[in-house]
Amino acid sequence: MAVSVALILVVILVPFIGVVNGKKEELEGCDLYNGRWLYDSSYPLYNSSQCSFIEFEFDCQQNGRPDDLYLKYRWKPNSCDLPRFSARKFLEKYRNKRIIFVGDSISLNQWQSLTCMLHSRSPHSEYLLERVQGVSTFTFLKQNVSLILSRNALLVDIAHKSWGRVLKLNAIADNDAELWQGSHVLVFNSWHWWLHRGRKQPWDFVTDGDRLYKDMDRLVAYEKALLTWAQWVNENIDFTKTKVFFQGISPTHMNAKFWGNYDGDSCGEETRPVFGPPHPRKRLPAQVILERVIGSMSKRVHLLNITRLSQHRKDAHPSVYGIPGRHIGMDCSHWCLPGVPDAWNELLIAELTSG
Repeated sequence: MAVSVALILVVILVPFIGVVNGKKEELEGCDLYNGRWLYDSSYPLYNSSQCSFIEFEFDCQQNGRPDDLYLKYRWKPNSCDLPRFSARKFLEKYRNKRIIFVGDSISLNQWQSLTCMLHSRSPHSEYLLERVQGVSTFTFLKQNVSLILSRNALLVDIAHKSWGRVLKLNAIADNDAELWQGSHVLVFNSWHWWLHRGRKQPWDFVTDGDRLYKDMDRLVAYEKALLTWAQWVNENIDFTKTKVFFQGISPTHMNAKFWGNYDGDSCGEETRPVFGPPHPRKRLPAQVILERVIGSMSKRVHLLNITRLSQHRKDAHPSVYGIPGRHIGMDCSHWCLPGVPDAWNELLIAELTSG
């Protein structure tokens, strides 16, 4: 099979404006995920026009979204302050290292957020962007820091047979295993594609051990796949060299009234976050499974617990502004950039800082 490679080399000079106000000792013992969204006139961290590589589906301002208040909120933990983002210090810390995001288009959302956070605030942002099949690599050439996105929505293997696509709940694909090993930071994510049915369903059959099924309960399948992933990580990742994260479930807000403090019937009419506890108060079933699997692992995987804080942000989805000039569809799953994924990355950086 022919492999296509797209290369982009760009040099842009911009003033460095990042500062750091947080220290490691201030973060230790702090629950980073228990907090609130605060208005901050200094936000957002960047302008999407500084990053031509952002997918147009996430560039809500460029696509005509008329309001901008959703850009002006930052996440504030109750018992500490997050480190103020510094591109220079981050790139120096991860010189000659690889950071890999593995997952679906929500991972794409977060990966593009971090690449733009770094690129827009780097003094000499010479970079190389390449894509080989399902793997995209954004390399800052001066520091040789590679931010990699591996498009792998289910984490486990899908075998392509003459009679259909087979989801193998007990296997990790060899090419994925090879990519994941040797990285310095791994950020996994999986959930949204487990819900797809019909033409969007990415498999035709499911295998669990020696048994072949046409389909099965999605939560059951999700947990079996996570257990396979967990076993592989326990046995194959060197935790003295690699820090492993799993991103919590990113919530959708298709029925905005369900979440309280609403402006309309869908996320497309939302202009304010949820202030106060969001509804529902119960944890999402997939989040319960994810936390149970991570808690059962012999090695420490860090939960990037973005679910609850993201539930507050019913105002920050692309809605009808995900496709320029075509106000069709309603995207209440992904997030505008700049936006909520920037806060996820601030939390990721705080986790990496605190050790």
